[in-house]
Amino acid sequence: MDPEAVLTGMYAAEVEYLAAGGPGTASFAPLAPFFAPDVVLHQADGLPYGGTWHGHAGMERFFLEMSRVWESFDITQQEFLATGATPVVLSRIHARARATGREIVFPILQTITVRDGRIAEVRPFYWDTAAIAAACAPSAA
Repeated sequence: MDPEAVLTGMYAAEVEYLAAGGPGTASFAPLAPFFAPDVVLHQADGLPYGGTWHGHAGMERFFLEMSRVWESFDITQQEFLATGATPVVLSRIHARARATGREIVFPILQTITVRDGRIAEVRPFYWDTAAIAAACAPSAA
């Protein structure tokens, strides 16, 4: 399976997963075939869900953390800038923070390594992690 088809399938499965209730409610099973068992996801430390997430269990925990942070997280545009074993995907996100109700629009550029027809590594790059973190943080009294 070519990398672009893997990513297209994963994004479709993610939409179904979230529509079925997402983390804590829906089964991760529809997403699992798209990720290598030893997948690694690197999130910027400055984000509320920052850190490195390992394997299917790590991906499930990541999705749970994302759902705790964001009330909504919609991909409004997506463009494959490069294909091959390490596709580069530019996404535009419109999100609403659960804790604050604040809305924010931001781009994410991801390099995604696909090995043997499965996603092996994901490295998202955010333009402004401080703005994203601020949108999620309740104001100090």
